Amino acid sequence: MNNDTTRTGQAAAIGRYRPALTFYHPNGKGTGGAVEMKLHPAHDNVDGSIMLRIANQCAVADRRGPNVTYARFDWENAICVKLDFNDLCRMLQVFRGECESIEGDLGLFHQTARATTKIQLRHMVDPVSGYSLEVYRNFREGGAGTHGHILLTAAEATGLCEAIAGSMSVVCFGIPMLVAHDTSAYEAQEREFRNASAA
Repeated sequence: MNNDTTRTGQAAAIGRYRPALTFYHPNGKGTGGAVEMKLHPAHDNVDGSIMLRIANQCAVADRRGPNVTYARFDWENAICVKLDFNDLCRMLQVFRGECESIEGDLGLFHQTARATTKIQLRHMVDPVSGYSLEVYRNFREGGAGTHGHILLTAAEATGLCEAIAGSMSVVCFGIPMLVAHDTSAYEAQEREFRNASAA
C-alpha cells in the first residue's frame, strides 16, 4: 500500500466520522435523563446543525447483591430535534450568561405537520445550581405528548458551551477539506430526519 492509498483511506474514514457528545444523569428515583448531541456539518446546499436526542431514565441502578444492574435510558422513545444556527445561538446566549433562559422562558418552537416541539434551556440557582434542558413534544392528532429533561452542572454547561461555540464554523461552512469529502452519510441521515419529522 502506497502513501496515496493510505491518505485516501484516512480521508474516507474521516468523512464517515460523526462527532457526538452525551451526558448521562441517572438517579436513585428513576427520574434522571440523558442527552446526546451529534454534529452534522454543512455541505453542498444543506445547512449544518446539531441533532439533539433526549431520553428519560427507565431503570434504576442496583449494585447490591451478585447481579449488578445499571441505570438505563429509554433511547427508543427519545425525542429528537434538529438545532439549527439560530437555535444554537440562543442556547449559547444562556450558557454565556447573556440571558437566564431562551426567549424569557418562552423557549424555542419547532413545528412539523405531525407535532410541535418546545425546547427550553434555563439557568437555575434554586433548588440546585445548574442548567435545566427540557424538550416537550405534542402531537397534533391525538396521542400523548412526550417530555424529556436533564439538569446539567455548571461545569458541564461550560464545556457544552465551548463545544457548541467551537462547532459553529462547521455548522455554518462545513468541514474544510483539501481532498474530496464523501457527504453521502450526512445526506442519508438528513433525509431520514426530514422524513421522520414530516411523518
